[in-house]
Amino acid sequence: MTAITWRRDIAASLVVFLVALPLCAGVAVASGVPAELGLITGIVGGLVAGLLPGSSLQVSGPAAGMTVLVFEAVHRYGVAALGTLVLAAGLIQLLLGALRMGRWFRAISVAVVEGMLAGIGLTIIAGQLYAMAGVTAPGSGPAKLAGLPALLTDALATPAAAASLGLGAATIAVLVLWPRLPARVRAVPGPLAAVALATAAVPVLDLPVDRLQVQGLLNAVQPPGLDDLAPLTELAGLGTIAAFALIASAESLFSAAAVDRMHDGPRTDYDKELMAQGAGNTVCGALGALPMTAVIVRSATNVQAGARTKAARVLHGVWLLLFAALLPAALGLIPLAALAGVLVHAGWKLLPTAQLRPLWRRHRGEAIILICTAVAVVALNLFEGVLLGLLLAVLKTAWETSHIHLEVTDDGDGPVHVALTGNATFLRLPKMLDTLEALPRDRPIELDLAGLRHLDHACRTALTAWADRHNDAGTPAVSLPPDPVGAGT
Repeated sequence: MTAITWRRDIAASLVVFLVALPLCAGVAVASGVPAELGLITGIVGGLVAGLLPGSSLQVSGPAAGMTVLVFEAVHRYGVAALGTLVLAAGLIQLLLGALRMGRWFRAISVAVVEGMLAGIGLTIIAGQLYAMAGVTAPGSGPAKLAGLPALLTDALATPAAAASLGLGAATIAVLVLWPRLPARVRAVPGPLAAVALATAAVPVLDLPVDRLQVQGLLNAVQPPGLDDLAPLTELAGLGTIAAFALIASAESLFSAAAVDRMHDGPRTDYDKELMAQGAGNTVCGALGALPMTAVIVRSATNVQAGARTKAARVLHGVWLLLFAALLPAALGLIPLAALAGVLVHAGWKLLPTAQLRPLWRRHRGEAIILICTAVAVVALNLFEGVLLGLLLAVLKTAWETSHIHLEVTDDGDGPVHVALTGNATFLRLPKMLDTLEALPRDRPIELDLAGLRHLDHACRTALTAWADRHNDAGTPAVSLPPDPVGAGT
């Protein structure tokens, strides 16, 4: 590695560290766990996943996209059992990578993934608005959304809540305006600048707001014990583990695909990257920390800051470790409202606001899947919402691939010729029978099935029954050819 490459990687690692620091703490607090656990996951993302082969430039750590699922798991099983869930999910990722299943995650419907992220974004925004006001949020997604008007009214009537909400709103405003400032100013990452300004404003304005509670890195490490294995014996616990593994894997590999489009360096090996994520989550679980995924915001920052090799992402983990070990008290100065504001902004960026309108115009079915998935994630939970989205995507694909065309040729005398082309499945059975039953009953009918790529058992049975009824009525016979290739399969 040349000296120029080293300088670029070190500079990029510092930028990524400054972006990751407030996000690691904010994601942890939003997940209902100590802030140090978010830092531990960021450190592992740099030092473990960063060293392993797979993707050279994407950066891993705690992700806002996993916040909702982690919060639900912590609420159900407690912080102590979180390590068990994450450890088991990491082992599943290692197994999937060893079986070379990484590339198959790219086959997941993009509409489902975007709908999942949109639902997560809405849930994060709703929940963190309560955190900005220093109020405990309701348990369900619909209750969070329904309570927002009352939250605003009550917060404005309480000086402490109003100050906290105003500080969070100011943090969001800085993040929104930061990209429009001169390039020299934007050399400082937006999240860091917003949190630093909010932290400085608290003592200057003497604001009565809550600050981040810190215990120290070593005190936060909670390896799972035998008493924490209970989730492994419950169906809901196994479902949570599967959700951790599948969603973290999908988000990481989609991020890898996006990062590959940003640079001209080595492409991602998806199976090795999946194993790297699994190794990282196994270590995170052993330490009792948050689950880890590749994070597109930090990864894009790494590329844009000029990183050339994996050294940049490894060094960002080193800087996180040094900061957490040497300056933990600095975290205690950060107001919680500022971290909540950072996450509200992150949640907003998960919403496909720019893509939804053109998607609705060009691919309405995909837009409906996206919207239904997002609504289900908010109304139910992340796992069930994604399952519903996948089911809708499968049904949409089945409907589209079962296209069938019936061409009727009637010369006025002689038999009526009916040619069927496409895929004859039960989904198109009503259309097929409506056309056939509308044919004249006093004329011979010839069916041409040579253009069918597939004829399932239900359609073959229906065609046979229709031909039998036509013939039994004493009218000229229906000519039904032998089974075409693929019939009945």
